[in-house]
Amino acid sequence: MTFVKYARARRIGLAMKQIRAATPVIDIQLDTGYRSSSGFRDAFSKIMGAPPSKLRQDHNQPHKILKVSWIDTVLGPIIAIADDAGLYLLEFVDRRGLEAEIQRLRLKTKAAMIPGHTQPIESITLELKAYFDGDLKEFATPIHLLGTPFQRLVWKELLRIPYGQTKSYAFQAQAVGKPTAYRAVANANGTNQLALIIPCHRIINSNGDLGGYGGGMMRKKWLIDHEQYHA
Repeated sequence: MTFVKYARARRIGLAMKQIRAATPVIDIQLDTGYRSSSGFRDAFSKIMGAPPSKLRQDHNQPHKILKVSWIDTVLGPIIAIADDAGLYLLEFVDRRGLEAEIQRLRLKTKAAMIPGHTQPIESITLELKAYFDGDLKEFATPIHLLGTPFQRLVWKELLRIPYGQTKSYAFQAQAVGKPTAYRAVANANGTNQLALIIPCHRIINSNGDLGGYGGGMMRKKWLIDHEQYHA
């Protein structure tokens, strides 16, 4: 995202707050720096999916907004996407296919995404610092699990793996009651959108090899070594 696009998205996010507060549209337009009504309407519609007047009419069914934030860590920058209730996505920004992943999330939630912060983003920022310092072993930031029943079953099993330990794909398949479905389990691990919080990095091959990881093998080894050292 260019700086201009970032600034525009921030302004539109502020405009949405004013619409919810029943501020006149002309006042919102001028407050956000738009001299042209059509320019404001077009920019707003592109980001929010509907013109201001339409969202004003639908005020009893507020348009969903997700905030997007960048978090720096010792293993590289992470992108966090959340509403006021919980995190939807936490991924390293260089993860392959991240743009398509974000687009699927936007379509699934039918939400507009704008730069900004929410309480869950503030929470995970603090928790990530503590985690990488070796002072936090379990995340408490609220999350949303968007997936099939099988995927959610697999992710919840990942949450049961203790800090500092690793399990095999075969063990995980057995734990979810699908002992021959370790490939399906591996695929479900790969669709996890909440890196570190749902610890798919703790799953390795039965022969001790690290196996795959969306964040990259260097990070997977670092995370396993880090947790074993601080366990």
